[in-house]
Formats: sequence, structure tokens, C-alpha cells
Amino acid sequence: MKISHTFLKLSFILLILSARPIAAEERMNVLLLIADDLNTWILEKPERYSGKVVAPNLQKLGESGLVFTHAYTASPFCVPSRTSMFSGVSPHKSGVYHNQSNVAGSAPLKKAPSLFETFSKAGYSMYGYGKITHGWRGKDVWDDKQGHKRDPRPPGAPVQSVGKGEQDWGPIHLTEEEMNDTGGANRAIAILEQEHEKPFFLAYGTFNPHMAWFVPQKYFDMFPMDEVRTPKLNPNDFDDIPPIGDEVVGGKRKFTKSVLEAGLHKSAVQAYLATTAYVDVQHGRVLDALAKSPYKDNTIVIFISDHGFHLAEKDHWQKGTLWEEATNSMLMCRVPGMTKPGGVAQSCVSLQDLYPTLVELCRIPRPNHVDGKSLLPILKNPKADWKSTAISYLYDQYASIRTEQFRYIRYKDGQQELYDHQKDPHEWKNEAGNPKYTDALKQLTNQLPPVEEMAEQLVRGRR
Repeated sequence: MKISHTFLKLSFILLILSARPIAAEERMNVLLLIADDLNTWILEKPERYSGKVVAPNLQKLGESGLVFTHAYTASPFCVPSRTSMFSGVSPHKSGVYHNQSNVAGSAPLKKAPSLFETFSKAGYSMYGYGKITHGWRGKDVWDDKQGHKRDPRPPGAPVQSVGKGEQDWGPIHLTEEEMNDTGGANRAIAILEQEHEKPFFLAYGTFNPHMAWFVPQKYFDMFPMDEVRTPKLNPNDFDDIPPIGDEVVGGKRKFTKSVLEAGLHKSAVQAYLATTAYVDVQHGRVLDALAKSPYKDNTIVIFISDHGFHLAEKDHWQKGTLWEEATNSMLMCRVPGMTKPGGVAQSCVSLQDLYPTLVELCRIPRPNHVDGKSLLPILKNPKADWKSTAISYLYDQYASIRTEQFRYIRYKDGQQELYDHQKDPHEWKNEAGNPKYTDALKQLTNQLPPVEEMAEQLVRGRR
């Protein structure tokens, strides 16, 4: 068969074009949206907790792209979660396992260019507003940045009878415009309203719904108490949990008990919903600004939460466990020309996969130190084959892996938990001692780093 000279010439040109370096101005922009302590309730059916859609703007974003229903944090605390995501270094290598870690003492982090540094070196303008990094920042590469801070407590706080420190909620005395997360959204919107000669990486993170839950009264009014539903609880939940599991929960069990005994469970859920609704409005404002801008068709949009949150499930409050409520995280992606509206991916992925995904999407060389796997196969096909990357670490000796069927938790001294999510989505029955699951236990154990390797990298707490 003869091949025309024109065809050969065209093929050669295409080969050259595909091999040449990508100019910065040809790359897509990135809008990274982050919420703190946001669990995956907004993915649930509205009637489950409030009878209405809690976060319509974020649901709209999810419907316009791909929602990962089984995304998991690398660690259920702010500092190790964000450090692992943005450094590309897994907690079991950095040794950063909790909020009190001496992050500056981690040798692997000193050698790791952050996600933001990598994009800056690739020619991006960098903008960050609100709570983005926490505890570890890497090299300062921002063209403009404003960090986060808590809104002041209402006069007379604590508002609740059980209130103490962060554990409080109620209407705030500030106007919505005076709140810090609102100010961060304003600055992000201003960036989207500007003209940009270079591609930009814009990150906006809300401090809320981190406790304490203080937002304007109108958000509480959105969820009348008679419509609020609390999570299902099992009074016998701890009967088959090993002693170390009880120890890890610690004082938060006491606070959970005080909330329940004071009859404040429904009030607390209402406050969490109200604060989530406020967060949704601020992220919605930024998304609306993008939709009105000339960048709407060449901007990757990612929405994440740094980890989940307990509201009395497993007798726990807040985060800091290896159970589903604390590890399951929000992850939504909209990639122009790749994701299709209404996509849902059920593969078990890690927030650790964010760094390699973004650099591949923007055709930036992946730094050698980066852990995790690129999610591009799933972005292209939500049903693509995927081996679970959903490993979470807690302190230096505890780890968990989530697969489509199981959650396995390994503590020290051979103590462990195993839950079959096909039969037990609430993780109420520990099957670790069930001979039926011996093979599954062995396979799951082999997917976690050895305890000795985890402890060897431990970075001690700040002094």
C-alpha cells in the first residue's frame, strides 16, 4: 500500500508538536477549592439529615464534573493531611502524623518542592487565600497570598452549656461581610475578574466548618430543629473494638457523652449544617465568578476537604480516627475536555493522588519525590480499573486501608479491626476475629507499610 508524501509530512509535524515542550500560556489554569473538616454529607440524599440540599453550589459543581464518593485522606488531622497533599510526601515517609508534629524537623520535607513551587517553576501565577497549607508551607512562591484566621467568638461565649474551647456553636455577632472566609472569597473573585497573561493557580480555602461553629443566624434558620435528623448511633458499638481503639478516641468520647446527655445532639448537627451552608455560599461565589470570566473553559476545578468529621458516630467528635467518618473526604474534579457532567467514581482513591494528577493534567514534569498515583485514568473513565490507594495514617503506629469492600485498621501489638462495607456500612461489626475473613486480612495487611518503617520516620512533637 502506498503512503502519500503529504501524509508522511503531516505525521512528522504532529510528532514534532507532541514532543516539544509545552509553553506556559498553553497550559490550563487551576482553581483549587478547600474546606476544612467537611464530611461527605453533601453527597448524601438531602432527606438524610435535613430534608433539603445542604450545599447546592457544591452539588452543582459535582454535577458538572466528576465526584469521587470514596476519596480518603492520608491522615485525619489538618497538618498531616495538608502536608502530605501539598508536599507529595506520604506521612509514613515524612513522619508527620498529627497536628503537634515538628514539621520543620522532617528531613524528607526539606528536599520536597511543594505542589505550588512546582507550578510556579512551570510559569504559573500563584494566588492563595484562606486556609490552604497548615503547619508546612514549603518555599514561598505566591504572587499574592493571605492566610486564614478564626473569626472572633461572640460576646458571652461559650454559647452552649457543654461549650469549651473549640467545642461551641451558635449565631455569630459579625455580619457575613465581616467574616474572614467571606474576605478570602472576595480576594479570589478579584483574581478571576483580572486579565492574566500567564496561566494561574488560584487556591481558596475556608476555615469553616472547623469548630467552633459561629455563623450568621440566617444559616441556622435554614435548618429548623424539627427538620434536623441526627446520625444513627449504635449503643453497643465499642463491644468488639480492641482496647487501643478505645484509647485512641480518648477524651472525645467524654465530650460526645456530654452532648448526648445534655440533649444537644440535634442542636450540634444543626450548627454543622448551618456552617456547611455558609461555606457552600462562599465557594459558590467563587465558582460563579469563574463562570462569568473568560477562563471558565480552560480552568481545572478541584474541590476537596482535608478529611472528614464525626458527629457522635463511633462515640466520637471531630476527626482523628481511622474510621469512615474521619477519613472519607470530599473530592470533586471538573477538567475541560476530559470529565463529563454527572460523573461518579466509586474507586477508593487518596488525596495523596492530587499532586501527581494536577501536574499530569497541566503537562508539567512530575517531581521524583511525589507519592500517589495520577487519577487521569478515572477522570477519563470513572469505571477504569483501579487498585486502592486509600491508605490513612494516625500517629506513628496506626494505619488503615479502605477498599471497595473492606476497611482494615491495624494498631500496634496485633490489635486490628475489619469491616465488610458490603454488609456493614456503619462499621458496627468488627470481623477481624471471624475465620471467614482470614484471607482478606492477610491481603490487606500486606498493603500497609510495616509498623517499624512508620515509627522509624516519626517526627516528634514541637517543643
